[in-house]
Amino acid sequence: MPLFDMPLEQLRSYTGTNPRPADMEEYWSAALDEMRAIDPQIELVPHPFAADFAECFHLYFTGVRGARIHAKYLRPAGKTEPHPAILMFHGYSGDSGDWADKLGYVAQGFSVAALDCRGQGGLSEDTGGVKGNTLNGHIIRGLDQSPHDLLFRHIYLDCAQLARIVMDMPEVDADRVGATGGSQGGGLTLACAALEPRIRRAAPVFPFLCDFQRVWEIDLAVAAYEELKQFFRRFDPRHERETEIFTRLGYIDNQHLAHRIRAETLFFIGLMDTVCPPSSQFAAYNKITAQKSLVIYPDFGHEGLPQSSDLIYEFMADL
Repeated sequence: MPLFDMPLEQLRSYTGTNPRPADMEEYWSAALDEMRAIDPQIELVPHPFAADFAECFHLYFTGVRGARIHAKYLRPAGKTEPHPAILMFHGYSGDSGDWADKLGYVAQGFSVAALDCRGQGGLSEDTGGVKGNTLNGHIIRGLDQSPHDLLFRHIYLDCAQLARIVMDMPEVDADRVGATGGSQGGGLTLACAALEPRIRRAAPVFPFLCDFQRVWEIDLAVAAYEELKQFFRRFDPRHERETEIFTRLGYIDNQHLAHRIRAETLFFIGLMDTVCPPSSQFAAYNKITAQKSLVIYPDFGHEGLPQSSDLIYEFMADL
């Protein structure tokens, strides 16, 4: 098999390159305290999507830093007894997707919540308030300020807050909630399961937001990770702050959150992925201590993985 990253046997034991901040646990404990202190002011606005077996809503809530966050929320029509739910997270710069692509889970008896990430392609509000580049580059947003200003800190908390809101819905069984997504959505699946340990099942697909320094060192700070290179070129061209910068990025590096995951995890990786390289993903997978299994596609990169949606559906259906 052609290789651009480590051999598979080496990947299976790789535990990451990006430094871990010394106060990582305290950082996220304080972040979660901030999130829990918020009055989310939940609003459900009916949407007239035509599906006899589904009720569809725009769900709005207030997240950290006062941002008004949007998600699509669907539930089985007329089903009031507690039932399972699934959270869906989208790819970088995207949105929560169409109503129709969630109906399979509703037909199976699930409620479905699909987040719009703040500052990206959907309806969520981005309250901003940082110095420097905001044209693109959400990884580096807030990087030259306090670690508590990192944009992905706020997005991770939005994911955890959405999970709490859905778990508190009277029609949802809080012990039967899963999460899934691909690329950025895979990274957010990991973050959500790490920050909300009641998540029961997690299915990340080639997750983004893992092992930033490794991505940069193998010269794959392009495409989704291009902003890493651009940050150094613009703000630290001689890499005098390299250790400081990668350590600060460590707060939002999912490999350093993965040990918190309690959900049974079904993890998908393509070994020819040059967008989110396999080693960066294995750095997170290898640190998950919960029950887990790995689905490997040797000849596939950052693209549709055949049968992956069916495998995830079957995995979640057991809830």
